[in-house]
Amino acid sequence: MKKQLPEKTFDVQSIEIYANYKKAFDFIAEPKNLPLWTKAFTKVEKESATMVTENGEINIKLETIISKDLGIIDWVMTMPDGSIGKAFSRISENGKTSIYTFTLLAPPVPLEELEGTLKIQKLLLAQELMKLKSILEVN
Repeated sequence: MKKQLPEKTFDVQSIEIYANYKKAFDFIAEPKNLPLWTKAFTKVEKESATMVTENGEINIKLETIISKDLGIIDWVMTMPDGSIGKAFSRISENGKTSIYTFTLLAPPVPLEELEGTLKIQKLLLAQELMKLKSILEVN
């Protein structure tokens, strides 16, 4: 019998941040700031990171792709087993505020784990966006 894919393999969330575009973009685009607002990373260097998983910490290759003109900040994460995870985000200028939009893709996990894992990650992302907002709205 053919397995059915989960209804959705992604989630898109956005938040308005009361900070100007430059401040928001510069902070989010700096990979070393990821541990300050995400729960997934404990340490980030220029092209590598330590990531927290259900099974403990793992070291991954991390590529940050940015375009300040377009407001794009994307991440490509290469896991120790060679699988690839991606995260896509965009900052849009909205007068004195910034709109941050994050596209969460399902992680590279077995199909039977996909729906539950994505559900948990959606909740974590909402918390992380609120933390990011609180950091950037100071001052």
